[in-house]
Amino acid sequence: MSQAQFEPTERSRLGRQPIRGSYDEGAVFEVLDAAVLAHVAYVLDGHPYVTPTAFWREGRRLYWHGSSAARMLGALADGAPACVAVSLLDGLVLAPSGFAHSLNYRSVMAFGRARLVADPEAKRAALDGFIDRLYPGRAKTLRPGSDIELAKTSVVEMIIEEAAAKSRADGVKHMAEDEDWPAWAGVLPLETRFAEPVPDATIGATFKGLATPPPHARGARLDEALSAAMAKATAPV
Repeated sequence: MSQAQFEPTERSRLGRQPIRGSYDEGAVFEVLDAAVLAHVAYVLDGHPYVTPTAFWREGRRLYWHGSSAARMLGALADGAPACVAVSLLDGLVLAPSGFAHSLNYRSVMAFGRARLVADPEAKRAALDGFIDRLYPGRAKTLRPGSDIELAKTSVVEMIIEEAAAKSRADGVKHMAEDEDWPAWAGVLPLETRFAEPVPDATIGATFKGLATPPPHARGARLDEALSAAMAKATAPV
């Protein structure tokens, strides 16, 4: 893991089960790079909101996007404080006692101030980065977005000021009271994998045999594919 650390404060310091957590930059990035969906928390007109959104990362900078008319993006336009949470569910842990059931997971909570990306070229580059984060090399093969499309899309960036990663990857917690109870105990692993691509019946039909689906093997794990793409994108040249 990286030796760089996020310095915790009261808002980011882990309370329950701190042994499962880390403020190491590498541990935080490892979870972020394996995920697609984040939940962004913020306050709008005195009320708390949480918005699910796809996101991507460049260094300590997180990005997400949406319609320029979205209330959330407008609320975060000028450096408003935000919290971004990401989680991956890896397994269900079953024990003879309901109190000993658990989950295996990976998660990150990151804090910072969100701002709109105003420069059109920076926005365009960020959006291309999002496409390539999911489908390596695909951005350069696509029709360039028009100025009107770009104007209708807002991109938010947040430099991570504080962050903590937390995970569990264990088996069943053994309790003396459970040793002779006849209930199944163990872990049910959970994974998200790519299935067979389903081509559109109309768009691109005349290019069959020329255009190819994204380079994700059928059956490949999503988190591993995303992590590998990010590692390749950030590898020294």
